[in-house]
Amino acid sequence: MPEPQQRWTPSRVEDLALVTGQGRFLDDQDPLPGTLHAAVVRSTQPHARIRSVDLSRARAHPGVAAVVGPDEVRAGLKPFPLSTGAPMHYYPTGVDVVRFVGEPIAVVVASDRYVAEDAAELVEVDYEPRGVVVGARAALAEDAPLLHEAAGTNVATDRTFSFGPVEQAFAEADHVVEGEYDFPRYSSVPMECYSVIADYREGSVDASGAGGPGVEAWANFHGPFTMVPVMAGALGLPTSAVRLHVPADIGGSFGIKAGIYPYVVLMALASKHSGTPVRWTEDRVEHLLASSSGADRVMRFAAAVSAAGEITALRTDLVDNVGAYLRPPEPSTLYRCFGNITGPYRIGAVEIRARAVVTNSMPTGLNRGFGGQQLYFGLERLMDAVAAATGLDPIEVRRRNLVDAFPYETPTGGVYDSGDYAAAVALAVKNADLDELRARQAAARAEGAHYGIGVALVVDPSGTNIGYVGLATPSEQRKPGRDKSGSTEHVRISVDVQGVVTVLLGTVPQGQGHATVARKVAADRLGLPVEQVRVVVDMDTATTPWTVTSGSYSSRFAPLGTSAVVAAADTIAATVRAAAAVALEVPADELTLRDGAVVHPSGASMLFRHAAGIVHWDPTSLPADVPARLYAEAEFSPRETGAATRDDRINSSLCYGFVAEIVAVHIDPETLQITIDRVSSVHDAGTVLDQQLLDGQVHGALAHALGGAMYEEFTHAPSGQPTSATFLDYLCPTSAETGYDLRSDHVVTPSPLTPLGAKGCGEGSSMSFPVAFANAVADALPGIPITRLPLHGEVLHQLMEEK
Repeated sequence: MPEPQQRWTPSRVEDLALVTGQGRFLDDQDPLPGTLHAAVVRSTQPHARIRSVDLSRARAHPGVAAVVGPDEVRAGLKPFPLSTGAPMHYYPTGVDVVRFVGEPIAVVVASDRYVAEDAAELVEVDYEPRGVVVGARAALAEDAPLLHEAAGTNVATDRTFSFGPVEQAFAEADHVVEGEYDFPRYSSVPMECYSVIADYREGSVDASGAGGPGVEAWANFHGPFTMVPVMAGALGLPTSAVRLHVPADIGGSFGIKAGIYPYVVLMALASKHSGTPVRWTEDRVEHLLASSSGADRVMRFAAAVSAAGEITALRTDLVDNVGAYLRPPEPSTLYRCFGNITGPYRIGAVEIRARAVVTNSMPTGLNRGFGGQQLYFGLERLMDAVAAATGLDPIEVRRRNLVDAFPYETPTGGVYDSGDYAAAVALAVKNADLDELRARQAAARAEGAHYGIGVALVVDPSGTNIGYVGLATPSEQRKPGRDKSGSTEHVRISVDVQGVVTVLLGTVPQGQGHATVARKVAADRLGLPVEQVRVVVDMDTATTPWTVTSGSYSSRFAPLGTSAVVAAADTIAATVRAAAAVALEVPADELTLRDGAVVHPSGASMLFRHAAGIVHWDPTSLPADVPARLYAEAEFSPRETGAATRDDRINSSLCYGFVAEIVAVHIDPETLQITIDRVSSVHDAGTVLDQQLLDGQVHGALAHALGGAMYEEFTHAPSGQPTSATFLDYLCPTSAETGYDLRSDHVVTPSPLTPLGAKGCGEGSSMSFPVAFANAVADALPGIPITRLPLHGEVLHQLMEEK
């Protein structure tokens, strides 16, 4: 007889459902009976005044329940509150002016999606075209058309900061090295696009049942949950009247789905008008036209450098193109890396000008590594220029400037918690086999080919301090008592009558494996086998513990989420030990939890589940000071993430990891096709909680970064029309492009600020690889200015022709 097949047990608890087709994505779910379907009418013009919108034919179409246009939006909603006081009102649709192709104008609600789409084609919009602004430089031009006339400018925010003796350092410098660089706009193309189900009710849906209107919505949103009060504000409701559900499986995001919240509000309004629940799922063209992307940036860097190659001061001028609106949480991209703007280098003086401009393109937001890939593209290209100006090797000039003692405070207020940067660089060099790469380079050049080696060193921030958004407002305008700060995360743990532990997370994972890690951490703290712990990641703002900083962004889970799990589990452990102490008649502080039992050094023990049963079945036997409660809600809210100071310094993240990356490329001399030969990537993410998941994050970040470095870019014609709205023009890397020789490794310097010593590691290579790749291409093509991405054969042909 054939041997019975063994059931495959994945190491990630999330995987079995996903690989067997049992994932529950939002479009699979139908939580409310009688739900109708919506289609969105979108602008065909990049910039135009809306003369009129005729909805009559759509409303008369059979099967249509409601059509919502600009008049209904203006009457039923308030503009979203912005992070700055700029008079650039933002609604979920254009109400008087459309400012990018794809901007919503109307919503049709019908019996099914087919009817809704047919009726949407009957909506007639009369446009009065206006002048178009394409790109950040065009937005700054004196004669540029204004997107928001009330603002009188296309500059949504403009701030200048200075820390330390910048002028003196530049006056005394042996070299002043400068560069101007452009970073592209690209996205994340998640598997499931935006999806929303919304139900507006005149009777309350809040947890208190206090009455009044409310909205219950389902969305594949992942935070930041600062957007919940933003949604409530636009709807004119208290936050408690907006109940948001997020499923366990959201189809990926990498930050892009933080931008879904305007559609939650829009579908809630559509539900109010139709009198039914309404659902909408974005198609791929809509997603590429009008969802979100990372901000493209134009930037200038200058370094004051000594003859020995030491950088004494840095000047930066950063201009982010945030699209048609300064949509919250922007201008986060400008400030997320404020505390680590000097990277891993000892630079004592910094001057920063930070601007965000509006253009006729879709609004921007979070994208894996947001703010980091833009910053480091400029800083690490500049470091290569410093090497050239001083005659030093690119790795050596970096070594001479590395931070070498921790904690280290940057001029802008960041406090690097731990690290051994020199060791990580040495390991990256060793693993790359740099001597062999240089021999390959010499051989390739001898044959007339091009071969380059590039390096990038970056500080990888994790556990964002939301207080950095306050930097967009001058300190004298920040109201006392209204500061923002913190990196708080909440968790609830309970134990049932059979001793099974449930961990309820509000971290809203996007596929990173939060349940796997939380299960391991809770089991370890409670001395249980992992099979005795279950984790719930579905989000319900009425029942899941959360706060405004909750969510899955900025690599929060390892430093913050697991720390809250530790705190809650330790509270449960204390109660279980106290209960066992009653039965065993020993002091509770002499008991330990291990192997599913509560154990005393004498050998006396009882099962964890039996000790938990005492709390449930015999609570009066517990000491008076022991709560008869086996659930604990805990928060982790580190004090190191305070608000911005009056002089604009801030520790913009709790933890700071490190990445050293070396990339080698071969360029065909005839076609100029670029082939990646080898990547050596070394990460320091503090304590490694799960090696497989950590490696997966590194591999994923590298693939994502490869897209931005070589393929992906949202582009526009001079007319403002998008030219990359399908996968025919918006190219993404596939497995075929990631088959290079990858040598990934880690050093470990635990963070002293988190209970487990862990830092985040979901974004590091998405920040470091694009510029390491650009540095390699520049090394392969001496004399060809590499100042922008993406880089591929066509771009190289253009650059060589220009040269």
